[in-house]
Amino acid sequence: MRPVVTFQIYMSNSTKYVFVTGGVTSSLGKGIIAASLAKLLQARGYSTTIQKLDPYINIDPGTLNPYEHGECFVTDDGAETDLDLGHYERFLNVPTSQANNVTTGRIYQAVIEKERRGEFLGKTVQVIPHITDEIKDRIQILGKKGTYDIVITEIGGTVGDIESLPYVEAVRQMLWEFENDCIVIHLTLVPYLAAAGELKTKPTQHSVKQLLELGVQPDILCCRTEHELDLTLRKKIAKFCNVSMNAVIEARDADSIYDVPLLMQTEELDKVVLEKLGLSSKSTPKLDNWKSFLDRLKNPKSEVNIALIGKYVELKDSYKSISEAFIHAGVSNETRVNVKWIHSEKLTKSNIEDELRGLDGILVAPGFGSRGISGKIEAVRYAREKKIPFFGICLGMQCAVIEFARHVLGHSDAHTTEIAEDSNYPVISMMEEQKSISNMGGTMRLGAYKCQLKPGSKVATAYNTDRISERHRHRYEFNNEYLKEFEKAGMIPTGKNPETGLVEVVEIEDHPWFVGVQFHPEYKSTVANPHPLFVAFVKAALDNKTK
Repeated sequence: MRPVVTFQIYMSNSTKYVFVTGGVTSSLGKGIIAASLAKLLQARGYSTTIQKLDPYINIDPGTLNPYEHGECFVTDDGAETDLDLGHYERFLNVPTSQANNVTTGRIYQAVIEKERRGEFLGKTVQVIPHITDEIKDRIQILGKKGTYDIVITEIGGTVGDIESLPYVEAVRQMLWEFENDCIVIHLTLVPYLAAAGELKTKPTQHSVKQLLELGVQPDILCCRTEHELDLTLRKKIAKFCNVSMNAVIEARDADSIYDVPLLMQTEELDKVVLEKLGLSSKSTPKLDNWKSFLDRLKNPKSEVNIALIGKYVELKDSYKSISEAFIHAGVSNETRVNVKWIHSEKLTKSNIEDELRGLDGILVAPGFGSRGISGKIEAVRYAREKKIPFFGICLGMQCAVIEFARHVLGHSDAHTTEIAEDSNYPVISMMEEQKSISNMGGTMRLGAYKCQLKPGSKVATAYNTDRISERHRHRYEFNNEYLKEFEKAGMIPTGKNPETGLVEVVEIEDHPWFVGVQFHPEYKSTVANPHPLFVAFVKAALDNKTK
């Protein structure tokens, strides 16, 4: 019999919760399935948001090496989060926040702080109920705001992982407490064995069995597969996994992640979800703009070749937002952007011509530390001297400043104090408020800051305004002691923070398109709103190719 107090607490809940779990293997695409479902529900008129629960003990991914976890995505409110939040924003065109990403580290930190304050009244603190209660509270933060009809929660990792057990237990409890207001979508794998010439459902059956052992029965199965799931296979999966036939969803491999919402619509995933949540599915999803985007993506009128120069190019997820921003900007210009991934460590004075010859544009990517920085500086010099459209982001902008100081101003040992603390010309230096900070995590200049643009500049033309707000993630800045010297030589600060005077944007006057920005414009590029700087950069690359 259910406790009366629990019934009274949860009886009046109006927000619906959808949990997305994964089985068999990692990297099946839970984030894309979650974002695609959210897009379909949004297109039907439901206010929808997505959050990610990450089972690692780090407080956030801010201190993780990109090789470990890919890109660290930053929100407007300064949260360093999982890269899946980038997918959420790109699909929904709605900003995320601190509440959209929760880690085990943050959960345990909160519980331990409560214990130290005496909030548990001397009780023994345990995984159940204290950790699971904290998880449930974090899941419900977005729902309690009253602004969302549906909250989709993606649980990181794979069912059966020790790290994920508290999250699955929290889901089990919420399914019990909220009754008809929660459902579970389980993403699993139906592999194709070439030797047998057939798809195999046993991994899916075992994955569902693991979930059942933890007390959770999935309502819907999304089956990742390379081939069609025929009626026989769907019946088999439904029968052995205790789900209805229409709840066996084929998640076929797609050419582009932006195809997935339409594939899920064809499979009626959104309709099945609404039926199981007791919500109306009468309205038709309005996806005309999305379909138009896909049509232009697949039928470009031209193409350009742009180099992305960074030190993590072996793992392309390290620059996920940049590569997606190129897709958005390419579609806006009806142009396919072919990205040439170049490792900055491999660039030298002797091979720079061979590596970058024939490219229509050069982007120098963000990063930290000294590794590969000399190659980035060489790439900047090549772009500046050859008049090739150049775009520098964060460290890429700082490399542009260093290169200009060395080869135009004549300060041969100009550098950033991040790498050379004793440089005679520290043209990039640590921000004043950062000098007393010892902790690494969550202490950089993070989140959205305002920027005043110089009228008539390339950036002001691109934005079509002189006042913007962009997201930051850095500790070092342009050293204003050298500002007049740079301006006199032709590198102009065309964007400044109106409150602090920090230089946020630099341009070179006698260059077709040379822009460096301290912020991260890639974080705000979406399907519905391609970022204006990427659009302008791709347009400049296209013009350069035409010439």
